[in-house]
Amino acid sequence: MQKRLLLGLYLFIAIALPAQKSPAIYYPAPGDAWERRTPEQAGINAAKIQEAVQFAIDQESTTPRNLEVAHYQSFGREPFGAGVGPFKERGAATGMIVHKGYIIAEWGDVQRVDMTFSVTKSFLSTVVGLAFDKGFVQNVNDKVYTYMAPIITTEPTSGDFRAARIGEPQTMELFATKHNRKITWDQLLRQTSNWEGTLWGKPDWADRPDRDVTKWNPRELKEPGTEYEYNDVRVNVLALAALNVWRKPLPQVLKEHIMDPIGASPTWRWMGYDNSWVVIDGQMMQAVGGGGHWGGGMFINARDMARFGYLTLHRGRWKDKQLLSENWVKLALTPTPANTSYGFMNWFLNTGKKEMPSAPESAFFHLGNGTNMVYVDPENNLVIVARWIKNEQKDGLVQRVLEAIKK
Repeated sequence: MQKRLLLGLYLFIAIALPAQKSPAIYYPAPGDAWERRTPEQAGINAAKIQEAVQFAIDQESTTPRNLEVAHYQSFGREPFGAGVGPFKERGAATGMIVHKGYIIAEWGDVQRVDMTFSVTKSFLSTVVGLAFDKGFVQNVNDKVYTYMAPIITTEPTSGDFRAARIGEPQTMELFATKHNRKITWDQLLRQTSNWEGTLWGKPDWADRPDRDVTKWNPRELKEPGTEYEYNDVRVNVLALAALNVWRKPLPQVLKEHIMDPIGASPTWRWMGYDNSWVVIDGQMMQAVGGGGHWGGGMFINARDMARFGYLTLHRGRWKDKQLLSENWVKLALTPTPANTSYGFMNWFLNTGKKEMPSAPESAFFHLGNGTNMVYVDPENNLVIVARWIKNEQKDGLVQRVLEAIKK
């Protein structure tokens, strides 16, 4: 009897009391109308936040700020390493800390538009995700060749020029070889495709080539999906494949479906190469690059990078709209079997805390050369953008911010 009375009382309380609503999630308004909180207002240790900011400033990368010069001191020394896209001189160390959606701290010029190198890959995989959500790509395990039309490049086509090339192929077939026909969207997204060929004048083997020159070309082809290899030629293959299914420039796709809805500024630009122009449906379009390896890629400011990071923190949702499906974000955060610290490009995972020992294992990062980092931490409702920090000091910055939050 007593148990029945207690059960009835519990039911009465459950019905009578109003349901407890979760606190509303704050999303910043477009432009500069992004609310701030002092560390004290956010319950965060202000002195430690200032220490973290100063650390990021003090640990600025020592590579030249002239990024074209920096290119020729690194990737430009590879075979076929000449720049074919634009470069831009970068600014000083820059970044911001966003906690629960509010700006807690900023340093440097957060509105300066700079190259962001391989963070571009996260924007690229996002436009592929949008194609997946719309059914343009039905299954990531589909063979990519089944979606590809012949590609027409915009090389000069005067009569004399065509006559000199009579009988030669006049279209580009990205997946014509027996090996390349095996490749799936998933393998391109995870950098495990081992695609073979040359695109925009860059052979796949010439990107970060083996120290042993005898392995350059011809080289041993690994079965698609079995080996992870960070390779920008293959990233650019994905960009061109995505352009083929969208049939319109990828920057337009990104702007319409992601950047405008999240309130990004009008200052970002996504660029390709001097020779990466194609014709689709009678329109000339530039195939964009997936990074700044040979120039080009995404040119963007820190504020817009933080907005993108906040979108991924909320698994593709912005206010009342699911801009990128949660299913896609789940796939992007699924470890790649050949590299358990990598999901889709360029979603780096903290598996075993190998990349970021100070961060939770649930944290992930959009990373690019420079170093450019968008650190995303769902456990702490935190996004950190750090630009032009020494790569080995990324974890030191994250450690200091987390110490401030967990005071």
